[in-house]
Amino acid sequence: MGSNETPGWRRLNVGIIGGGIGGMSAAIALRRAGHLTTIYERADFAGEVGASVSCAANGTRWLHAWDVDVAKGDPVVLRKLINRDWKTGEPVSVYDLDDYEKRWGFVYNMFHRQFMHRMLMDCALQKEGKGTPSTLHVNHKCESINLDTTTITFTNGVTAQHDIIVGADGIGSAVRTAIGIQPAKRPAEQSCLHTNVSTEEAVRAGLVDYSQNSALEYWGGQEGKWDKIVLSPCNDGKLLSYYCFFPREKGDYATQTWASEDRPVEELLAPYPELDRNVFKHLAIGKEIRPWRLWLHDPYPYLSRNRVCLLGDAGHPMMPHQSQGACMAIEDAAALGILFGEDHFRGDIDEVMAVYDDIRLPRVTRVQAAAAKAAYNINERIGFSVNKNISTYKVEDPKKILTIEEMNAYDMHKDVEEQLAARRGEVFAQKFIRGLPIGLELPSGVIIGESN
Repeated sequence: MGSNETPGWRRLNVGIIGGGIGGMSAAIALRRAGHLTTIYERADFAGEVGASVSCAANGTRWLHAWDVDVAKGDPVVLRKLINRDWKTGEPVSVYDLDDYEKRWGFVYNMFHRQFMHRMLMDCALQKEGKGTPSTLHVNHKCESINLDTTTITFTNGVTAQHDIIVGADGIGSAVRTAIGIQPAKRPAEQSCLHTNVSTEEAVRAGLVDYSQNSALEYWGGQEGKWDKIVLSPCNDGKLLSYYCFFPREKGDYATQTWASEDRPVEELLAPYPELDRNVFKHLAIGKEIRPWRLWLHDPYPYLSRNRVCLLGDAGHPMMPHQSQGACMAIEDAAALGILFGEDHFRGDIDEVMAVYDDIRLPRVTRVQAAAAKAAYNINERIGFSVNKNISTYKVEDPKKILTIEEMNAYDMHKDVEEQLAARRGEVFAQKFIRGLPIGLELPSGVIIGESN
Protein backbone atom coordinates (compact mmCIF):
# COMPACT_ATOMS: atom_id res chain seq x y z
CA MET A 1 0.00 0.00 0.00
CA GLY A 2 1.45 3.35 -0.98
CA SER A 3 0.43 6.97 -0.89
CA ASN A 4 -0.48 9.22 -3.75
CA GLU A 5 0.58 12.18 -1.62
CA THR A 6 4.00 11.33 -0.20
CA PRO A 7 6.55 9.27 -2.16
CA GLY A 8 8.20 6.73 0.11
CA TRP A 9 5.21 6.26 2.41
CA ARG A 10 4.83 2.67 3.54
CA ARG A 11 2.60 0.73 5.85
CA LEU A 12 4.26 -0.18 9.14
CA ASN A 13 3.67 -3.00 11.56
CA VAL A 14 3.43 -1.26 14.95
CA GLY A 15 3.72 -2.87 18.38
CA ILE A 16 2.11 -0.93 21.24
CA ILE A 17 3.07 -1.97 24.75
CA GLY A 18 0.32 -0.99 27.16
CA GLY A 19 -3.40 -1.08 26.55
CA GLY A 20 -4.56 1.83 28.68
CA ILE A 21 -5.91 5.16 27.51
CA GLY A 22 -2.60 6.15 25.90
CA GLY A 23 -2.02 2.80 24.21
CA MET A 24 -5.54 2.67 22.80
CA SER A 25 -5.22 6.25 21.57
CA ALA A 26 -1.97 5.37 19.80
CA ALA A 27 -3.61 2.33 18.20
CA ILE A 28 -6.48 4.47 16.88
CA ALA A 29 -4.23 7.27 15.58
CA LEU A 30 -1.85 4.88 13.81
CA ARG A 31 -4.70 2.76 12.49
CA ARG A 32 -6.26 5.88 11.00
CA ALA A 33 -2.86 6.74 9.49
CA GLY A 34 -2.92 3.43 7.59
CA HIS A 35 -0.72 1.19 9.73
CA LEU A 36 -1.13 -2.26 11.27
CA THR A 37 -1.26 -2.09 15.05
CA THR A 38 -0.94 -4.74 17.76
CA ILE A 39 -1.55 -3.86 21.42
CA TYR A 40 0.11 -5.84 24.20
CA GLU A 41 -1.42 -5.43 27.65
CA ARG A 42 0.19 -6.90 30.76
CA ALA A 43 -3.15 -7.43 32.54
CA ASP A 44 -6.48 -8.83 31.47
CA PHE A 45 -8.45 -5.66 32.31
CA ALA A 46 -10.42 -7.56 34.95
CA GLY A 47 -11.23 -5.77 38.19
CA GLU A 48 -10.11 -2.31 37.11
CA VAL A 49 -11.26 0.33 39.59
CA GLY A 50 -12.62 3.48 38.02
CA ALA A 51 -11.64 7.07 38.63
CA SER A 52 -12.41 10.16 36.61
CA VAL A 53 -10.37 11.35 33.63
CA SER A 54 -10.29 14.94 32.39
CA CYS A 55 -10.34 15.52 28.66
CA ALA A 56 -10.15 19.21 27.77
CA ALA A 57 -10.57 20.52 24.22
CA ASN A 58 -6.94 19.76 23.32
CA GLY A 59 -7.72 16.07 23.91
CA THR A 60 -11.35 16.00 22.81
CA ARG A 61 -10.48 17.41 19.38
CA TRP A 62 -8.51 14.25 18.56
CA LEU A 63 -11.30 11.94 19.69
CA HIS A 64 -13.50 13.62 17.09
CA ALA A 65 -10.74 13.68 14.47
CA TRP A 66 -10.41 9.89 14.89
CA ASP A 67 -14.20 9.35 14.77
CA VAL A 68 -14.36 7.97 18.29
CA ASP A 69 -17.94 7.52 19.53
CA VAL A 70 -17.59 9.93 22.46
CA ALA A 71 -21.14 9.29 23.67
CA LYS A 72 -20.07 5.73 24.61
CA GLY A 73 -17.90 7.29 27.31
CA ASP A 74 -20.99 8.73 29.07
CA PRO A 75 -19.16 12.00 29.78
CA VAL A 76 -20.08 15.02 31.83
CA VAL A 77 -19.53 18.24 29.85
CA LEU A 78 -17.93 20.65 32.29
CA ARG A 79 -19.45 24.12 32.70
CA LYS A 80 -17.27 25.57 35.45
CA LEU A 81 -14.14 25.25 37.54
CA ILE A 82 -14.94 26.12 41.15
CA ASN A 83 -12.43 26.62 43.96
CA ARG A 84 -14.09 26.62 47.39
CA ASP A 85 -13.01 27.75 50.83
CA TRP A 86 -11.63 24.82 52.80
CA LYS A 87 -13.83 25.35 55.86
CA THR A 88 -16.99 27.05 54.61
CA GLY A 89 -17.28 25.68 51.08
CA GLU A 90 -18.03 29.16 49.75
CA PRO A 91 -16.67 29.80 46.21
CA VAL A 92 -13.33 31.60 46.21
CA SER A 93 -12.43 31.50 42.51
CA VAL A 94 -14.73 30.47 39.65
CA TYR A 95 -13.72 30.02 36.01
CA ASP A 96 -16.73 29.91 33.71
CA LEU A 97 -16.66 27.49 30.77
CA ASP A 98 -19.99 28.54 29.19
CA ASP A 99 -18.27 29.85 26.04
CA TYR A 100 -15.64 27.09 26.00
CA GLU A 101 -16.98 25.15 23.01
CA LYS A 102 -17.59 28.36 21.03
CA ARG A 103 -14.01 29.52 21.65
CA TRP A 104 -12.21 26.23 21.09
CA GLY A 105 -14.53 24.16 18.91
CA PHE A 106 -14.81 21.28 21.38
CA VAL A 107 -16.22 20.71 24.84
CA TYR A 108 -14.38 19.88 28.06
CA ASN A 109 -15.32 16.25 28.84
CA MET A 110 -15.04 14.44 32.13
CA PHE A 111 -15.04 10.65 31.75
CA HIS A 112 -15.11 7.67 34.09
CA ARG A 113 -11.87 5.82 33.37
CA GLN A 114 -13.52 2.46 32.67
CA PHE A 115 -16.04 3.99 30.29
CA MET A 116 -13.39 6.04 28.48
CA HIS A 117 -11.18 3.00 28.15
CA ARG A 118 -14.00 0.90 26.72
CA MET A 119 -14.88 3.71 24.30
CA LEU A 120 -11.30 3.87 23.00
CA MET A 121 -10.82 0.10 22.91
CA ASP A 122 -14.02 -0.36 20.90
CA CYS A 123 -12.80 2.22 18.38
CA ALA A 124 -9.36 0.62 18.07
CA LEU A 125 -10.66 -2.92 17.60
CA GLN A 126 -13.93 -2.48 15.71
CA LYS A 127 -14.26 -3.33 12.03
CA GLU A 128 -16.02 -0.06 11.28
CA GLY A 129 -14.00 3.03 10.44
CA LYS A 130 -10.86 3.87 8.54
CA GLY A 131 -7.90 1.53 8.72
CA THR A 132 -7.27 -2.07 9.71
CA PRO A 133 -8.69 -3.00 13.15
CA SER A 134 -6.08 -3.29 15.88
CA THR A 135 -5.21 -6.63 17.46
CA LEU A 136 -5.16 -6.93 21.27
CA HIS A 137 -3.13 -9.48 23.27
CA VAL A 138 -3.73 -9.49 27.04
CA ASN A 139 -1.49 -11.02 29.72
CA HIS A 140 1.61 -9.97 27.77
CA LYS A 141 4.06 -8.23 30.08
CA CYS A 142 7.15 -6.76 28.43
CA GLU A 143 10.39 -8.23 29.76
CA SER A 144 12.92 -6.75 27.33
CA ILE A 145 13.35 -5.16 23.91
CA ASN A 146 16.13 -5.75 21.40
CA LEU A 147 16.63 -2.27 19.97
CA ASP A 148 18.62 -3.53 16.99
CA THR A 149 15.89 -5.88 15.76
CA THR A 150 12.90 -4.13 17.39
CA THR A 151 11.90 -7.42 18.97
CA ILE A 152 9.88 -7.61 22.18
CA THR A 153 10.28 -10.49 24.61
CA PHE A 154 7.41 -11.01 27.03
CA THR A 155 7.51 -12.72 30.41
CA ASN A 156 5.24 -15.48 29.08
CA GLY A 157 8.00 -16.49 26.63
CA VAL A 158 6.38 -14.99 23.54
CA THR A 159 8.45 -12.77 21.22
CA ALA A 160 7.22 -10.29 18.61
CA GLN A 161 9.04 -8.19 16.03
CA HIS A 162 7.69 -4.87 14.72
CA ASP A 163 8.81 -1.99 12.52
CA ILE A 164 8.33 0.41 15.43
CA ILE A 165 7.40 0.02 19.10
CA VAL A 166 5.36 2.48 21.14
CA GLY A 167 5.84 2.27 24.91
CA ALA A 168 2.56 3.21 26.58
CA ASP A 169 3.15 1.10 29.67
CA GLY A 170 2.75 3.73 32.35
CA ILE A 171 4.83 5.25 35.09
CA GLY A 172 6.72 1.99 35.78
CA SER A 173 7.52 1.58 32.08
CA ALA A 174 9.68 -1.35 30.99
CA VAL A 175 10.05 0.28 27.58
CA ARG A 176 11.58 3.36 29.18
CA THR A 177 14.24 1.17 30.79
CA ALA A 178 14.83 -0.58 27.46
CA ILE A 179 15.70 2.70 25.73
CA GLY A 180 18.16 3.66 28.45
CA ILE A 181 16.27 6.16 30.59
CA GLN A 182 16.74 5.85 34.34
CA PRO A 183 14.31 8.30 35.96
CA ALA A 184 15.47 10.83 38.52
CA LYS A 185 12.42 10.57 40.75
CA ARG A 186 11.32 11.14 44.32
CA PRO A 187 8.07 10.70 46.22
CA ALA A 188 5.92 13.83 46.14
CA GLU A 189 5.36 15.77 49.35
CA GLN A 190 1.71 14.94 48.84
CA SER A 191 -0.28 11.74 49.26
CA CYS A 192 -3.65 10.96 47.72
CA LEU A 193 -6.60 8.72 48.41
CA HIS A 194 -9.32 8.35 45.79
CA THR A 195 -12.93 7.45 46.41
CA ASN A 196 -16.18 7.23 44.45
CA VAL A 197 -19.51 8.52 45.70
CA SER A 198 -22.87 7.65 44.14
CA THR A 199 -24.89 10.80 43.46
CA GLU A 200 -28.08 8.84 44.06
CA GLU A 201 -26.86 7.66 47.45
CA ALA A 202 -25.70 11.16 48.43
CA VAL A 203 -29.05 12.72 47.49
CA ARG A 204 -30.96 9.97 49.30
CA ALA A 205 -28.94 10.81 52.43
CA GLY A 206 -29.95 14.45 52.11
CA LEU A 207 -26.49 15.66 51.10
CA VAL A 208 -25.61 18.38 48.58
CA ASP A 209 -26.15 17.30 44.95
CA TYR A 210 -22.84 18.44 43.45
CA SER A 211 -23.69 16.76 40.14
CA GLN A 212 -25.98 19.71 39.34
CA ASN A 213 -22.95 22.00 38.98
CA SER A 214 -21.31 20.07 36.09
CA ALA A 215 -18.04 21.40 37.48
CA LEU A 216 -14.58 20.39 38.54
CA GLU A 217 -14.66 21.51 42.17
CA TYR A 218 -11.73 22.10 44.49
CA TRP A 219 -11.58 22.67 48.23
CA GLY A 220 -8.40 24.38 49.44
CA GLY A 221 -5.24 25.07 47.49
CA GLN A 222 -5.15 28.78 48.25
CA GLU A 223 -3.05 28.55 51.38
CA GLY A 224 0.15 27.04 50.02
CA LYS A 225 -0.67 23.75 51.72
CA TRP A 226 -0.74 20.20 50.40
CA ASP A 227 -4.33 19.65 51.56
CA LYS A 228 -6.83 19.70 48.70
CA ILE A 229 -10.03 17.92 47.70
CA VAL A 230 -10.85 17.59 43.99
CA LEU A 231 -14.34 16.55 42.89
CA SER A 232 -14.84 15.30 39.34
CA PRO A 233 -18.35 14.36 38.18
CA CYS A 234 -18.57 11.57 35.60
CA ASN A 235 -21.00 8.99 34.16
CA ASP A 236 -23.38 11.79 33.20
CA GLY A 237 -23.26 13.00 36.81
CA LYS A 238 -24.27 9.66 38.35
CA LEU A 239 -20.83 9.20 39.93
CA LEU A 240 -18.72 11.69 41.87
CA SER A 241 -15.00 10.93 41.76
CA TYR A 242 -12.99 12.42 44.65
CA TYR A 243 -9.23 12.89 44.82
CA CYS A 244 -8.19 13.65 48.39
CA PHE A 245 -4.71 15.14 48.86
CA PHE A 246 -2.82 15.69 52.10
CA PRO A 247 0.81 15.96 53.33
CA ARG A 248 2.77 12.74 52.92
CA GLU A 249 3.67 12.65 56.61
CA LYS A 250 -0.04 12.05 57.33
CA GLY A 251 0.03 8.90 55.21
CA ASP A 252 2.70 7.59 52.87
CA TYR A 253 1.40 5.36 50.07
CA ALA A 254 4.58 5.30 47.98
CA THR A 255 4.73 1.51 48.23
CA GLN A 256 1.00 0.94 47.61
CA THR A 257 -0.66 0.08 44.31
CA TRP A 258 -3.96 1.22 42.86
CA ALA A 259 -5.28 -2.35 42.84
CA SER A 260 -4.54 -2.92 46.52
CA GLU A 261 -7.22 -3.46 49.17
CA ASP A 262 -9.69 -0.66 49.90
CA ARG A 263 -8.58 1.59 52.74
CA PRO A 264 -10.96 2.22 55.68
CA VAL A 265 -13.12 5.33 55.47
CA GLU A 266 -11.70 6.51 58.81
CA GLU A 267 -8.29 6.75 57.15
CA LEU A 268 -9.78 8.89 54.37
CA LEU A 269 -11.44 11.29 56.82
CA ALA A 270 -8.63 11.58 59.37
CA PRO A 271 -6.58 14.32 57.63
CA TYR A 272 -9.57 16.67 57.34
CA PRO A 273 -10.92 17.73 60.76
CA GLU A 274 -11.72 21.27 59.55
CA LEU A 275 -13.00 20.46 56.05
CA ASP A 276 -16.34 21.89 54.90
CA ARG A 277 -18.92 19.52 56.40
CA ASN A 278 -20.92 19.31 53.15
CA VAL A 279 -18.13 17.60 51.24
CA PHE A 280 -16.85 15.80 54.36
CA LYS A 281 -20.20 13.97 54.57
CA HIS A 282 -19.78 12.92 50.93
CA LEU A 283 -16.41 11.38 51.71
CA ALA A 284 -17.93 9.54 54.65
CA ILE A 285 -20.06 7.45 52.25
CA GLY A 286 -17.24 6.93 49.76
CA LYS A 287 -16.60 3.52 48.22
CA GLU A 288 -13.48 1.96 46.64
CA ILE A 289 -11.05 4.02 48.71
CA ARG A 290 -7.70 3.48 47.03
CA PRO A 291 -4.25 5.08 47.37
CA TRP A 292 -2.69 6.84 44.41
CA ARG A 293 1.10 6.94 44.48
CA LEU A 294 2.46 10.36 43.57
CA TRP A 295 6.01 10.68 42.29
CA LEU A 296 7.91 13.62 40.88
CA HIS A 297 10.01 12.75 37.83
CA ASP A 298 12.55 15.13 36.37
CA PRO A 299 11.94 15.61 32.62
CA TYR A 300 13.52 12.88 30.52
CA PRO A 301 16.24 13.79 28.00
CA TYR A 302 14.44 12.12 25.09
CA LEU A 303 11.30 10.15 24.25
CA SER A 304 12.65 7.88 21.53
CA ARG A 305 15.64 5.76 20.66
CA ASN A 306 16.14 3.81 17.45
CA ARG A 307 12.62 2.76 16.41
CA VAL A 308 11.12 2.80 19.89
CA CYS A 309 9.29 5.74 21.50
CA LEU A 310 7.49 6.52 24.74
CA LEU A 311 3.97 7.86 25.15
CA GLY A 312 1.95 9.21 28.09
CA ASP A 313 3.07 8.42 31.63
CA ALA A 314 5.85 6.19 30.30
CA GLY A 315 7.48 9.27 28.77
CA HIS A 316 6.43 12.16 31.00
CA PRO A 317 4.82 11.27 34.34
CA MET A 318 3.30 14.35 35.89
CA MET A 319 1.39 15.42 38.94
CA PRO A 320 -2.37 15.50 38.33
CA HIS A 321 -2.96 19.13 39.22
CA GLN A 322 -3.40 20.52 35.68
CA SER A 323 -5.83 17.72 34.68
CA GLN A 324 -3.75 17.23 31.53
CA GLY A 325 -2.25 13.75 31.93
CA ALA A 326 -4.71 11.99 29.60
CA CYS A 327 -4.70 14.91 27.16
CA MET A 328 -0.92 14.78 26.88
CA ALA A 329 -1.08 11.05 26.12
CA ILE A 330 -3.77 11.67 23.50
CA GLU A 331 -1.64 14.45 21.98
CA ASP A 332 1.36 12.09 21.87
CA ALA A 333 -0.77 9.61 19.95
CA ALA A 334 -2.00 12.33 17.62
CA ALA A 335 1.58 13.40 16.90
CA LEU A 336 2.51 9.85 15.90
CA GLY A 337 -0.57 9.62 13.69
CA ILE A 338 0.28 12.84 11.88
CA LEU A 339 4.00 12.14 11.56
CA PHE A 340 3.46 8.62 10.22
CA GLY A 341 0.51 9.76 8.10
CA GLU A 342 0.36 9.91 4.31
CA ASP A 343 0.92 13.67 4.25
CA HIS A 344 4.33 13.56 5.94
CA PHE A 345 5.92 10.11 6.26
CA ARG A 346 8.51 9.45 3.55
CA GLY A 347 9.56 6.09 4.91
CA ASP A 348 12.30 7.46 7.21
CA ILE A 349 11.48 6.20 10.72
CA ASP A 350 14.54 7.85 12.27
CA GLU A 351 13.38 11.24 11.01
CA VAL A 352 9.93 10.75 12.50
CA MET A 353 11.26 9.67 15.88
CA ALA A 354 13.52 12.72 16.03
CA VAL A 355 10.68 15.08 15.16
CA TYR A 356 8.43 13.36 17.69
CA ASP A 357 10.96 14.36 20.34
CA ASP A 358 11.18 17.89 18.90
CA ILE A 359 7.41 18.33 19.10
CA ARG A 360 6.45 16.61 22.30
CA LEU A 361 9.28 17.24 24.76
CA PRO A 362 8.90 21.05 25.05
CA ARG A 363 5.13 20.88 25.49
CA VAL A 364 4.95 18.03 27.98
CA THR A 365 7.86 19.41 30.00
CA ARG A 366 6.02 22.74 30.31
CA VAL A 367 2.87 21.02 31.53
CA GLN A 368 4.88 18.84 33.96
CA ALA A 369 6.40 21.93 35.59
CA ALA A 370 3.07 23.73 35.78
CA ALA A 371 1.39 20.68 37.33
CA ALA A 372 4.02 20.54 40.08
CA LYS A 373 3.43 24.22 40.90
CA ALA A 374 -0.35 23.77 41.04
CA ALA A 375 0.03 21.00 43.64
CA TYR A 376 0.35 23.58 46.41
CA ASN A 377 -1.02 26.71 44.70
CA ILE A 378 -4.30 26.34 42.85
CA ASN A 379 -3.83 29.78 41.30
CA GLU A 380 -1.28 28.10 39.01
CA ARG A 381 -3.97 25.76 37.64
CA ILE A 382 -5.21 26.38 34.07
CA GLY A 383 -8.32 28.55 34.34
CA PHE A 384 -7.75 29.80 37.88
CA SER A 385 -4.38 31.09 36.65
CA VAL A 386 -6.14 34.07 35.00
CA ASN A 387 -8.55 34.90 37.86
CA LYS A 388 -6.36 37.74 39.06
CA ASN A 389 -9.12 39.74 40.75
CA ILE A 390 -9.42 37.55 43.84
CA SER A 391 -7.74 38.67 47.05
CA THR A 392 -5.73 35.46 47.49
CA TYR A 393 -4.33 35.40 43.94
CA LYS A 394 -0.58 34.87 43.85
CA VAL A 395 1.60 32.97 41.37
CA GLU A 396 5.31 32.26 41.18
CA ASP A 397 5.85 34.15 37.90
CA PRO A 398 2.91 35.88 36.13
CA LYS A 399 4.71 35.51 32.78
CA LYS A 400 4.93 31.72 33.13
CA ILE A 401 1.38 30.77 34.09
CA LEU A 402 -0.18 28.01 32.00
CA THR A 403 -3.41 29.15 30.32
CA ILE A 404 -6.29 27.66 28.37
CA GLU A 405 -5.17 29.70 25.36
CA GLU A 406 -1.77 28.02 25.28
CA MET A 407 -3.32 24.56 25.52
CA ASN A 408 -6.24 24.96 23.14
CA ALA A 409 -4.94 27.37 20.50
CA TYR A 410 -2.13 24.92 19.78
CA ASP A 411 -2.17 23.57 16.21
CA MET A 412 -0.22 20.32 16.13
CA HIS A 413 -0.31 20.12 12.34
CA LYS A 414 1.57 23.44 12.15
CA ASP A 415 4.06 22.28 14.77
CA VAL A 416 4.72 19.10 12.77
CA GLU A 417 5.19 21.05 9.55
CA GLU A 418 7.58 23.52 11.21
CA GLN A 419 9.76 20.86 12.83
CA LEU A 420 9.81 18.67 9.73
CA ALA A 421 10.82 21.67 7.63
CA ALA A 422 13.69 22.38 10.04
CA ARG A 423 14.89 18.77 9.81
CA ARG A 424 14.62 18.74 6.02
CA GLY A 425 16.20 22.14 5.43
CA GLU A 426 12.97 23.49 3.98
CA VAL A 427 11.33 26.88 4.45
CA PHE A 428 8.40 27.11 6.86
CA ALA A 429 6.62 30.32 5.91
CA GLN A 430 3.43 30.04 7.97
CA LYS A 431 2.84 32.41 10.86
CA PHE A 432 3.17 29.90 13.67
CA ILE A 433 5.85 29.13 16.22
CA ARG A 434 5.68 25.68 17.79
CA GLY A 435 2.04 25.37 16.89
CA LEU A 436 0.91 28.71 18.29
CA PRO A 437 -0.11 31.61 16.00
CA ILE A 438 2.34 34.48 15.89
CA GLY A 439 0.78 37.54 17.49
CA LEU A 440 -1.44 35.57 19.87
CA GLU A 441 -1.50 37.42 23.19
CA LEU A 442 -1.79 35.11 26.17
CA PRO A 443 -3.43 36.25 29.44
CA SER A 444 0.05 36.19 30.95
CA GLY A 445 0.93 39.15 28.74
CA VAL A 446 3.23 37.02 26.58
CA ILE A 447 2.78 37.61 22.85
CA ILE A 448 3.74 34.65 20.67
CA GLY A 449 6.64 35.59 18.40
CA GLU A 450 7.91 38.45 20.54
CA SER A 451 10.93 38.06 22.78
CA ASN A 452 10.11 38.62 26.43
